[in-house]
Amino acid sequence: MKLQQKVGRLLIAGFKGIKMSEEIKHLIHTYHIGGIILFGRNIGTPEEILALTNSLQEEARKAGYETPLLICIDQENGVVRRLGEGTTIIPGAMLLGATYDPKNARKAGFMTGKELKALGINWNLAPVVDINNNPKNPVIGVRSFGEKPADVAEMAKHSILGMQEAGVMTTLKHFPGHGDTSVDSHLDLPVIDHNLDRLHAVELIPFKECMAAGADAVMSAHVYFPALEDKENVPATLSHSVITGLLREELGFDGVITTDCMEMDAIAKRIGTVEGCVRAVEAGVDFVMVSHLHDLQEQAILRLAEAVESGRISEQQIEESIERIEKLSRKYTSWKEIDANNKVAEFVGSRKHHDEMKEIYKHGVTEVKGPGIPIAAEDRVLLVHPKNEYAMMVEDKRYATLTMAEQLEKIHGNVTSMEIDKETPDEVDMTELAGQYDHIVVLTLNADKHENQRLLVNEILASGKPVDVIAVRSPYDAAYFPKANRVICTYEFTESVFEVVAAYLIGKTSITGRLPVSIN
Repeated sequence: MKLQQKVGRLLIAGFKGIKMSEEIKHLIHTYHIGGIILFGRNIGTPEEILALTNSLQEEARKAGYETPLLICIDQENGVVRRLGEGTTIIPGAMLLGATYDPKNARKAGFMTGKELKALGINWNLAPVVDINNNPKNPVIGVRSFGEKPADVAEMAKHSILGMQEAGVMTTLKHFPGHGDTSVDSHLDLPVIDHNLDRLHAVELIPFKECMAAGADAVMSAHVYFPALEDKENVPATLSHSVITGLLREELGFDGVITTDCMEMDAIAKRIGTVEGCVRAVEAGVDFVMVSHLHDLQEQAILRLAEAVESGRISEQQIEESIERIEKLSRKYTSWKEIDANNKVAEFVGSRKHHDEMKEIYKHGVTEVKGPGIPIAAEDRVLLVHPKNEYAMMVEDKRYATLTMAEQLEKIHGNVTSMEIDKETPDEVDMTELAGQYDHIVVLTLNADKHENQRLLVNEILASGKPVDVIAVRSPYDAAYFPKANRVICTYEFTESVFEVVAAYLIGKTSITGRLPVSIN
């Protein structure tokens, strides 16, 4: 194997489109890249996804790969779900955390893995094992199972076991913890100032327990930890003391270590993506991820080859990384299995899968205040929902708050829906409008961060009519509306969760979730 192909095995690359691009074909043939990452931009129908993954593997076989490509995706479920129509909507981490039942995490993990594997995706960049102990965290939030280390560890461990049982490789992220940040590393470099005792007592617990349970891979965080790294503003991804010292040597992890995307601003705007890739490998990672730009992907490979030729990085280290990568590839993939996977299995997106996950939703959706007055059959209902707002760059962009109106209209005939922009129109007197209805349902979308949403809800509450508040992402919204008829947290705004909530509002089903985070 040529040197450029050796270092090429350390690259995970992304591309645009639902068909294999010429650029990705070039990277496979010229550099033997080790992994492909798929995003929503690559996702069509289940048939198109399988055709894409099979074409990528066929190209790898033509290029002379001994083991198939690792094809990964961020299928965390909930707000970060890449698969689209025709696949099962599966609860995200915080809703699973709200069930307080690890069996649900295992079921959801198994179903996630089962559908991914059926579509030719053999590696899931999940679960998130960050502890959401900072309500102001802009990038983790409901992607976490909750705020208590032991609960997060238990749910994550069972999620991993479920995915592995389905034959899919798993990833713990974001090491050594991204939960207690108030900055999104897509946009800048977060800093966590906790000392070593605190990190071992809180942030590292889920990583330790999940690694002991057999986690396959760990993804590094673009977060600076002064207690772990002497050099100022060096994120964990580029820190030898974090990646090699703590993760490899102290914690004894012998699986694959991958970076998060090296085009995120915490890396790209400080030292640059290409130099960042070299420094990450120097720190001890096995995979560097460059998700978007082909020029940067190729430059990273060439710069890594130069670093080996100059002695900056040893060739032995590269070979050790390749062996770790190929070990997992042999465990989770085979050419025989790929050849047999030429038709989408009937269970993908099936009614059976939908119904199984619906039961978990019932156990996770949380009534924070209630029980109140249910919607009666004869009630005139006003449903007020905000326009979509995507609080995190990483989350899925296809879901809509208006889906709640569609679900409620299916089972209650007299519903008027009203979409409110970020700024409530001055000409609309919401108190007067609400007074014309018998029951009002209002959705909030991160009202804890938007005063105008809180003002809107309180204006509606002044009507004196029963008002149900549905916090459709942040559970911290629930603290603001003690006078509501009912306050319900869904942790995500997917079609399946709204199906459950709509049925609950009219008294047709029960919900039993409990908050996995504290609200004031």
